[in-house]
Amino acid sequence: MCLGIPGRVLELRAEAGLRMATVDFGGVRREVCLDYTPGAGIGSYVIVHVGFAITEVDEAEARRTLDVLRAMADAVETELGEPLPEQPSRDRRPRPVPYRPIGSGAAETQAERADPPAKGTP
Repeated sequence: MCLGIPGRVLELRAEAGLRMATVDFGGVRREVCLDYTPGAGIGSYVIVHVGFAITEVDEAEARRTLDVLRAMADAVETELGEPLPEQPSRDRRPRPVPYRPIGSGAAETQAERADPPAKGTP
């Protein structure tokens, strides 16, 4: 899968004649080439694909896109090499944990799903 992921430009520099930047993707930082986005500067939001910034976006669009990508964690991890950190809750209250009674069968372990008990085993 190929994704364009929004990030915020933190630092600029020249390397081997290329405009390079450190870009923050909601907590994950990567080195990115800015040659295709000559107007991008520190504080700009860019869409990055395979290490190249391909367009600029506004902050609101970048945040909306990152929220969608957090919901697609496996795709982002494949593209960036690590998952995006969880976005902290705005009210900073802990999130409730769903109640699952023990022995209700509601919460089987991954091992139980992968290797079910043999027939006739209680």
